[in-house]
Amino acid sequence: MFCRMTQPVGAVSRRAVLGGFAAAWATSFPQLAPAAERMAVALEARAESLPLFPGRSPSRVWQLAGGGSVLRLARGSALDLAFANGLSVPAALSVRGLAMPTPLLMQQPVGPGGRTTIVAASPRAGTGLLDLRLLADAAAAPNRPLPLIVDEATAVTIDRDEVFLVEDFRLKPDGTAIAPGTDPKDSELLYTVNGRLQPEIALRAQARVRLRFINGCHRAVIAIKIAELGDVRVMAIDSQPAEPFLARNGAVVLPPGGRTDVFIDMPAAKAPLQVLLHDGTSARPVARLTLANEPPLRAAPLPLPAPLPANGLPDKLDLRSAVRAELALDGPDWRPPAQFNAGSAPAFRAKPGRVVVLALANKTAGATVVHLHGQPFRLLDRLDDGWKPYWLDTLAVEAGQTQRIAFLAEQSGRSLIESMATNWAAPRLVRWYEIG
Repeated sequence: MFCRMTQPVGAVSRRAVLGGFAAAWATSFPQLAPAAERMAVALEARAESLPLFPGRSPSRVWQLAGGGSVLRLARGSALDLAFANGLSVPAALSVRGLAMPTPLLMQQPVGPGGRTTIVAASPRAGTGLLDLRLLADAAAAPNRPLPLIVDEATAVTIDRDEVFLVEDFRLKPDGTAIAPGTDPKDSELLYTVNGRLQPEIALRAQARVRLRFINGCHRAVIAIKIAELGDVRVMAIDSQPAEPFLARNGAVVLPPGGRTDVFIDMPAAKAPLQVLLHDGTSARPVARLTLANEPPLRAAPLPLPAPLPANGLPDKLDLRSAVRAELALDGPDWRPPAQFNAGSAPAFRAKPGRVVVLALANKTAGATVVHLHGQPFRLLDRLDDGWKPYWLDTLAVEAGQTQRIAFLAEQSGRSLIESMATNWAAPRLVRWYEIG
């Protein structure tokens, strides 16, 4: 069954104010309302069996269990996350879309059999992700991410809200799923949507659907296209609202860990619709949108959607007075997470309230994906005279390119920068930066 996002996760209790560390996180975003509720969620990192191929035994995978298929909470709420490590190796929990202590810097890895409580906040709405991949290269099994949704405080006009989590798996002939950071020789590549091979998603005609595309692949940059549907309207990228625009040629490009929310109106005349995935080598079907056995929801499509409610990010960035730094995406300062040294020199420093322009220089022979923890950023135009109409937290930089990004240094503290090439065997590498 395709994953419906309708049920809350964990036990919820109302509190008047945030306390302790959660309050510190919330007050670092002064333009936002204080938290309205607090959730307690228990998650365990453990090995599970996942049936990936018909006629073969289930494959062993690692995933976050106990919170259902999706973690969902309201904007402004706080999260007490009880994390247990049921694996035989240390685990570090990473998040996109929440304010949470930075792993390896403010949140230490949890040893085998260990437990900890992590306090987080949800000051902004959007589609996010929780995963254990920071320390999972060359592990005994691949790691599955857990989708995260922070709902807008104001209702959004849609009929359906669907997560579309794409994952890649490489299987040996005996059905064993291998982890990234290892040689994929003799393995077979397959893609799943919400853990299933080519699911069918039944939608009513004229239904307005919010599809939350998530690239849960380990290394692959992918493009997703709904065949014969040109009106795919991008509404948010990487947890942040965008100025709505039509996806170019109807395709949405996602780096590993990237998220894009689109709105579509389900047509009656063209269904069923194939959902195609292109990974740079070939296009393949990964799902189908079919018509439900119900009458159309309305006689005609809804008007064009209004932008999603703002998340409190600045409308403008003053690039003239920005702190500028260049960051080469290779070199000895980049280390695998297991070898990370918090006493190493930061990639750059900036004071809170300053705009930072960071030049990401990829001098390697292949594309490199960069993920900036803690700070949504704008992708600048080539002449630094403007920016794209969206925010990002993850960017693929082509070989030989330099891309410039800009952000407002709003939250004090130390945060990670992740970098990895886009091939299965490439290692995940990290550095850190400081706001303060």
